Amino acid sequence: MPEGMTAPPTATRGPWIIDTTLRDGEQAPGVVFRRPEKKRIAKLLAEAGVSEIEVGYPAISASERKVIREIAAMNLPVRLTSWSRANRNDIDHAAACATRAVHISFPLSPLYLGLMKKEYSWVQEQLHELVSYARGMFDYVSVGAQDATRAGWELLERFVTDASSAGADRVRIADTVGISTPLSIIEMAKRLASYTIPLEFHAHNDLGMASANALTALEAGFAAVSVSVTGLGERAGNAALEELAVAIALSTTMEPRIDTTRLAVLCDVVAAAAGRSIQDQKPVVGRAAFQHESGIHCAALLQEPLSYQPFLPAQVGRKHFEMVIGKHSGSAAIRDHFRKRGIDLSREESLDVLEMVRIAADRRKRALREEELDAIYKQYCKTRIKLPQ
Repeated sequence: MPEGMTAPPTATRGPWIIDTTLRDGEQAPGVVFRRPEKKRIAKLLAEAGVSEIEVGYPAISASERKVIREIAAMNLPVRLTSWSRANRNDIDHAAACATRAVHISFPLSPLYLGLMKKEYSWVQEQLHELVSYARGMFDYVSVGAQDATRAGWELLERFVTDASSAGADRVRIADTVGISTPLSIIEMAKRLASYTIPLEFHAHNDLGMASANALTALEAGFAAVSVSVTGLGERAGNAALEELAVAIALSTTMEPRIDTTRLAVLCDVVAAAAGRSIQDQKPVVGRAAFQHESGIHCAALLQEPLSYQPFLPAQVGRKHFEMVIGKHSGSAAIRDHFRKRGIDLSREESLDVLEMVRIAADRRKRALREEELDAIYKQYCKTRIKLPQ
């Protein structure tokens, strides 16, 4: 664990974190990763310490299969999983890519079954047939229930039972349209606690709770969760790897397995490849996550950087926090800003400059830039009245 990011003293098991940036993340509208980008992202994910990479959807195209094979040939120290629909053709395409594992996705909710014009009996039959078929080609076979959180308890429990009896290694419970809440996940964990097959929770962020739901799933007893870098994915995205990793390290007794110091570079690379900038207020890696303007906050931060930050920027691979000078600044931040520029202001001088800063920031409706602060200081020097000695 990075210095300063202290978990409670009795750390327990490390969670199994599956990253799906290269599969579900790339399904975000308008996102296309080039082959070199996919390979670099896979390498960075492995170096960061994820347990498993859902590396792609082989049946989509020949070029997709080629890059998956190339990533498999990199021999990364992480399980690689290909994603498949519930049919033999998809599984065959996955087998041709040389990944050790396959994930087979089934419709579960009445809505999804209706869209496919299937009954649950079809799911039951295909589970046994396809898991057995995949076992001949893969070391590890995971099965998933699409739209599981709208399926109802009885149907969900039937699926878990049937997946277990079919010989699947893990069951993914997909919150496909992101309607879960932490309390509903705790209730789900209680209902499924008697099953011995490992459970994975796949969270979507439609209601802004994906990362919280993923963390809750782990704390409630799920064996694994799937995430993506920056939360990239369909609609509002998925649970964010960087948010979950830091939350595990900072706020739980679970053993953190992700090297959080690698998160900033990883997020920057994925954002650039996706053509989507990281929002300033993005938790953990957004620029504003380490910006401060409030006078009270900045005065405390100058004495103790953890006073108004849950962790230091270096702990996620950023260089330092930033004190923004604007309407809400205080004299301590003003003095610190000019001290770094070789100008020592007295407390009285800093208060005079602060008043000018506040007027300028209020007029511009934003924080001030360095050149604007320099101009204010020059103006102050010209206009201040020197008392007789």
